[in-house]
Amino acid sequence: MHILYRLYQLCVAAPLLLLVTIVTILITIVGCTFGKARFWGYYPPMVWSRLMCWLMLLPVRVEGRELLDTKQSYVYVANHQGSYDIFLIYGFLGRSFRWMMKKSLRNIPLIGKASESAGHIFVDKSGPKAIHKTYEQARQVLKDGVSLVVFPEGARTFTGHMAKFRRGAFLLADELQLPVVPVTIDGSFDVLPRQRGFFFLTWHPLKLVIHAPIMPEQGAESKEQGSKEQAERNEAVHRILEQSYDIIMRDLPARHQGFVPNPDQ
Repeated sequence: MHILYRLYQLCVAAPLLLLVTIVTILITIVGCTFGKARFWGYYPPMVWSRLMCWLMLLPVRVEGRELLDTKQSYVYVANHQGSYDIFLIYGFLGRSFRWMMKKSLRNIPLIGKASESAGHIFVDKSGPKAIHKTYEQARQVLKDGVSLVVFPEGARTFTGHMAKFRRGAFLLADELQLPVVPVTIDGSFDVLPRQRGFFFLTWHPLKLVIHAPIMPEQGAESKEQGSKEQAERNEAVHRILEQSYDIIMRDLPARHQGFVPNPDQ
């Protein structure tokens, strides 16, 4: 079966997925240029992502969609097991969203242009003004039920375990007073671990667990107060970060439990 699955990937799935990928990129760019980015930046990639799973014969299980309000914007934070995390979230989260991604991804041919056209947010950490601009872009995008998806680890795992979470997504959620939704991804590391690149996949079920939203602890009225209030706000952000980390960790299988440093962070 292992050899047959590889032959299927090489001779059937890969050519179809290459064609679907090119068509999706072109539809997204043209659609976002001449139509509504909210539609063309989400639905074609959503269908593409589902096909990336279905054509590879990967079963997908989703839990927790019923916990979300369709009219509410959220900041989703997920562990980063592998490349298939993107297809799992894009295809099966079931909510319109934008990615927060590294600025360097904008330079990828076609994909960078499609991402820019769709309104995804590229993080520029070159200085305070650039970071402020990122926040302002997020503020304009995250309304009317449009959400943001972030991998707080910032890099795929090498072991299947979680590394530390960076604070950026949680600071942004606090800045915009948006609920944080922890998301656990399981199976992506088994399907395509980072060390293998984009070669043959291993068949393995995929699971996406959407947890209950965590509401911001402080109101916006405290944001312009003194150092004491700022310190309290930072502590609140840290508590939500720790709570999200623990919630995501609990739904991972035992073999991927525990913290393991990621040298790429």
